[in-house]
Amino acid sequence: MLDYLPVLSWRGLPDGSKDFFNHRWHEYTGLSPDQAHGSGWQVTVHPDDVPAVAKKWLEVVSSGQPGEVEARLRRFDGSYRWFLCRAAPVRDEQGSIVAWFGTDTDIEDRKNAEDEAKRILDAIPQTIVVLDPEGKTVSANRASLEYLGLTLEQIAGTDARKVIFHADDVERLKEERGLALTRGVPFSLEWRARRHDGQYRWYLIQYNPLRDEQGRVLHWYATGTDIDDRKRAEQRVRNENQALRDEIDRSSMFEEIVGSSAPLQRVLDQVARVAGADTTVLILGETGTGKELVARAIHKRSKRTNRAFIRVDCAAIPPSLIASELFGHEKGAFTGAVQRRIGRFEAAEGGTIFLDEEGELPQETQVSLLRVLQEREFERIGSNRAIPVDVRVLAATNRDLGSAVAQGKFREDLYYRLNVFPIVVPALRERADDIRLLVEYLVRRYAQLAGKRIKQIEGRTLELLSTYDWPGNVRELQNVIERSVILTDGDVFSIDEAWLKRNADAKDAGVGEREKIEAALAATKGRVSGPHGAATILGIPRQTLESRIRALHINKHQFKSF
Repeated sequence: MLDYLPVLSWRGLPDGSKDFFNHRWHEYTGLSPDQAHGSGWQVTVHPDDVPAVAKKWLEVVSSGQPGEVEARLRRFDGSYRWFLCRAAPVRDEQGSIVAWFGTDTDIEDRKNAEDEAKRILDAIPQTIVVLDPEGKTVSANRASLEYLGLTLEQIAGTDARKVIFHADDVERLKEERGLALTRGVPFSLEWRARRHDGQYRWYLIQYNPLRDEQGRVLHWYATGTDIDDRKRAEQRVRNENQALRDEIDRSSMFEEIVGSSAPLQRVLDQVARVAGADTTVLILGETGTGKELVARAIHKRSKRTNRAFIRVDCAAIPPSLIASELFGHEKGAFTGAVQRRIGRFEAAEGGTIFLDEEGELPQETQVSLLRVLQEREFERIGSNRAIPVDVRVLAATNRDLGSAVAQGKFREDLYYRLNVFPIVVPALRERADDIRLLVEYLVRRYAQLAGKRIKQIEGRTLELLSTYDWPGNVRELQNVIERSVILTDGDVFSIDEAWLKRNADAKDAGVGEREKIEAALAATKGRVSGPHGAATILGIPRQTLESRIRALHINKHQFKSF
């Protein structure tokens, strides 16, 4: 019966030896029955394919299940052609195997077409992976293998997706990919693929099915397009939008630097000189002098002006959270870290970060900041992977960092890294010539916001404002002007002289009060409330003490480390 089959066919015994080959088989191979029986047929298999064929045949025989393998068989003239070799068992009524029947089907033309397709795929610089209908990798072009730094056998493994793609993406897209494969229509996913050097880049993977004449999916072709630059740009936009949202309703001292005095002109000259460089700048000055305004002016005139300007008030963030705020954290890094969070440095990528009151940073955070300045990289909390960062650092403080270094409260190496280009913003009393310009500017600004028409500033008011020493600097002047504009009914602006006197008295009284509050906070290690808190020691309500701490600009967090 086998002689009538239109393909090369054979019969085998239960032990795996072969005892019959049909006429077509003998014609093709040129072997006689005596030469082919037993294991003699193996001489027709290409030497390179013998191990795979022998291994597969042993597996089939031992399992008793049908199987197939592709191999090159030698023709009578010595040439080789590709064949698909299939075998299936024949069983008796008791289920025992009594024989094996097999067929060898010529697939040379198909293999040549596949080889040609492989050569074409290898010539394409885009990454291309061929999948079976269930989504398992069966082939990949040269660009894919070179990008991944893996062999085809490695990427065809059972855990290939976990090796190739970012763990977060595998979990996120596993179900979506499975459903899309079952639907059998083209689809696309965005994955982060691991490059041969360990770095991940974003790829748009587009999946397209190849079907047979009956419409059944034979293969999936998955083509990858590098979209990492686009994804990073999108992330920068999101970060910058978040930064803008964080700045909503946050008012600056004024919209531009106002004044023409010599001390202010020296500062503006320094700003103009350093803005175009990527140099780290340390901005020094009393509270309320406009250090943030100087930082914004530097950023605005720099080559990073179209990128984010991220402000961090180091004194307002608890020491235990400052590292997470600056550098971010991984999911599960600490209690409450329910998801990954990027830090301010990552949000400022390509732009500028302004560290206000960086003198309040705890020692361990100072070490991480030093690494950013020296190595231009950092690690999220809970991760040991270094993240490169391109950010310009501007820092500001009203503290004497030199004294803090001497007292061991601030790292000397970090101080020198920050103090590359110091700018000292003068106190308002040092630029008294600017007070008139500032008053006129602020009156005009707040009158416009309040919908009032103020045409004149009372002479006595200008004299009072010009002679007052302004311990709170421009911020205090701003508050006085805003309050007075609200209370002004006519078109002449004036202030109540008692306000300045009360401010002066409060300043004198505040010296002793500050010392008492700081002593109480030091004794309680920064605790305000409770039976052993500073409020109890001072004999005042907790709310009152919190209010005085804010009014006197006392950083209660600094006492927690004492």
